[in-house]
Amino acid sequence: MNRLRDHQLYQLTLMRFRDFAREPEAMFWTFFFPIIMALALGIAFRSKGPETVHVGVLAGNGADSAAAALTRAGIDARVLAQDVGSSELRRGRVALVVIPNSGGYTYKFDASRPESRVARMVTDNALQGAAGRTDPRVAREDLIEERGSRYIDFLIPGLIGLNLLSTGLWGVGYAVVRMRNEKLLKRFMTTPVRRSYFLLSFILGRLIFLAAEIALVLGFATLVFSVPVRGSLLTLGLVSVLGAITFTGLGLLIASRTSSIEGVQGYMNVVQVPMWILSGVFFSADNFPAVMQPVIRLLPLTALNDALRSNILDGAGIADLAPKLAVLIAWGLLSFLAALRIFRWR
Repeated sequence: MNRLRDHQLYQLTLMRFRDFAREPEAMFWTFFFPIIMALALGIAFRSKGPETVHVGVLAGNGADSAAAALTRAGIDARVLAQDVGSSELRRGRVALVVIPNSGGYTYKFDASRPESRVARMVTDNALQGAAGRTDPRVAREDLIEERGSRYIDFLIPGLIGLNLLSTGLWGVGYAVVRMRNEKLLKRFMTTPVRRSYFLLSFILGRLIFLAAEIALVLGFATLVFSVPVRGSLLTLGLVSVLGAITFTGLGLLIASRTSSIEGVQGYMNVVQVPMWILSGVFFSADNFPAVMQPVIRLLPLTALNDALRSNILDGAGIADLAPKLAVLIAWGLLSFLAALRIFRWR
């Protein structure tokens, strides 16, 4: 035990642990900010049932009867003056404008708006039914609310991935540059400390808090929003460890020769902001064009988010996650080796 306590790597890792524990700001951003964000977004995008369809009916012959038929069908319909229909549609106050005419209706809407296309279908169905249309086949509804398909279920793995990215880059890269600015790294030059042990201590120090970090966010989501955890916790732990190592390696690489706080902030934003947008944190990465997908799938945060969602929501095992884990391993290994090669104490 004494031999372990006297080892360089043990002492350096212990120093990282104490340095992190003494910073209340780091504790807040690592453990509590993801919970606050999950609570805020979970409330904002909670399941509220079907959205009310807002429709305007232009004043004229048949307007009152059309509006009454739509209201009976559960649609928020109101009669609009001829000169305000377009402006109400343009401002988004209604999703569709119905223009009664002889023998039928004209639907005025923006086809690029999903809510307008939905409004067009339900409005036409209601008006045709009120006019006596009968369907040749009987359709029944079987309504369900499946855990795992809600926005909060999609969001929680993305927040975990985002937190691993942010703490890996800022918690490590910023600390290295701060030590360089304060001439602390220069002092290590007079000691027999190996660069590999020094850099590894950041990775090990980062992993010490990882279990608590994941458990707090996932436990909160499970208790408050009933987010399902269908996969193995061991697999979830492995994915999280690989993600933490990957982003810690990237943080070390960015800070290997950076000497100013402003410089490291700029480099980190260049690295992380594209992944915030592209890697499926708050919305699916599939929304981007197909030509961009090969590049997006090679980003480490995309691989991590996809792996977390597959494990948490679908119960995927290690074999199913192998391609995504390979991307994380490649990024983590290459980043650490590159940082080890170019790292300078000064």
